[in-house]
Amino acid sequence: MSVSPDFKIVVAGPEHTVYSDQIVEEMAASAKVRGTGIAKRSPDYITQKMLEGKAVIALYADGIWAGFCYIETWSHEQFVANSGLIVSPEFRKSGLAKSIKQKVFELSRTKYPNAKIFGLTTGLAVMKINSDLGYEPVTYSELTNDEEFWKGCRSCINFDILTSKERKNCLCTAMLYDPQEKAIPQTKEETPAENFKKRSKLYERFLNLKKFVFLKKELTSKNE
Repeated sequence: MSVSPDFKIVVAGPEHTVYSDQIVEEMAASAKVRGTGIAKRSPDYITQKMLEGKAVIALYADGIWAGFCYIETWSHEQFVANSGLIVSPEFRKSGLAKSIKQKVFELSRTKYPNAKIFGLTTGLAVMKINSDLGYEPVTYSELTNDEEFWKGCRSCINFDILTSKERKNCLCTAMLYDPQEKAIPQTKEETPAENFKKRSKLYERFLNLKKFVFLKKELTSKNE
């Protein structure tokens, strides 16, 4: 689905800080409707992201706020998260979320070209968007071990589940974009050793993911 030309999607700046309260309120309302957890952010936090040039905002033709997403960095900028994706209810199902994710993904690649970009989500639509951008499902062990990142989950309603599982899994699905893997030339003729190494890594990731899915299903059944 194409996005209406009436939408303007740009890197947020000081002139957009007037929307911070509205963005935070909609984040909380959306999470409540879905019945899912969300790491809460304050208007000041959202404002700071805008001032740092680490956020993307979508506005409708008449200046009405339409959508938002921001960047966080972890582990000394080795990892980047595109967080807080939100679209105003009146503009949902318009393809806007995908366009915002594309814009913030491009911003992340520009600002942090060597960083791994990851996300945690319970939304199938976001998973599909991430997959189209080149993300792959991974286990939590492949994400940042930065304590500050995991502290952000404390305000999530599922935090007790996360801690009880020693941060190995939760109700969110982890997805990762690794620029080093994407940079491997597709036309290069691999030696048997290189082929084995790559296939071994993929197989190991598959086994880890399979274990993660099994644990997640087990966890979900216990909570039903």
